[in-house]
Amino acid sequence: MSTTEERQHIEADVTAQRLGRVYAEALFACTREQSAEILEVLDTLVTEVFRVDAEFEAFLSSAAITREQKDKAIRGAFEGRVPDVFVNFLLVLNDHGRLELLRPIRIAYRDILDEQRGRMRVHVRVARPLTEEQAQRLSSELRAGFNREPVLHTVIDPELLGGLVVQVDDWLYDASVRTRLQNLQQQLIESSSHEIQSGRNRFSSQDGN
Repeated sequence: MSTTEERQHIEADVTAQRLGRVYAEALFACTREQSAEILEVLDTLVTEVFRVDAEFEAFLSSAAITREQKDKAIRGAFEGRVPDVFVNFLLVLNDHGRLELLRPIRIAYRDILDEQRGRMRVHVRVARPLTEEQAQRLSSELRAGFNREPVLHTVIDPELLGGLVVQVDDWLYDASVRTRLQNLQQQLIESSSHEIQSGRNRFSSQDGN
């Protein structure tokens, strides 16, 4: 992928996240009293239905399929099986040509529900599983720092060589050994560059240049 293509991909992803948040907020405003049920429906659709039937997701997202065809498919697949408000939401997305946003909408809807409940999702990468005591300590520190109840999602990553990486939204705390080594390496490079520059300046001064 070229640099231009990578930039376009990133911009498209950011746009999808932004639009997904807008639609998720609209959905949440209409389903506040049944938000847990709606989130379960979204989770099932994305993590189960789309995983088992990738062609159905491609069908909903395809610009080559008419809105009338999608409308019929949505009614056939969901009416009587999920809350009517969710069916109506899918039909609205179809009317606006935004069914491809279901994945970012699901993430945004979950985040909104967490915010309303005073919770925050915390992504944790560790070299080895946390002990119960370590997990409780981490949760306590995060709770004190953010004034929200952390929900830890832990991924084991042996390549960290020890330590952990904690991410909450755009906030990132990296205590891995690898990062410290990389920082040390960068400091050594900068120090060497400074010494070289200082030596050059000294020689230049001696030469009268």
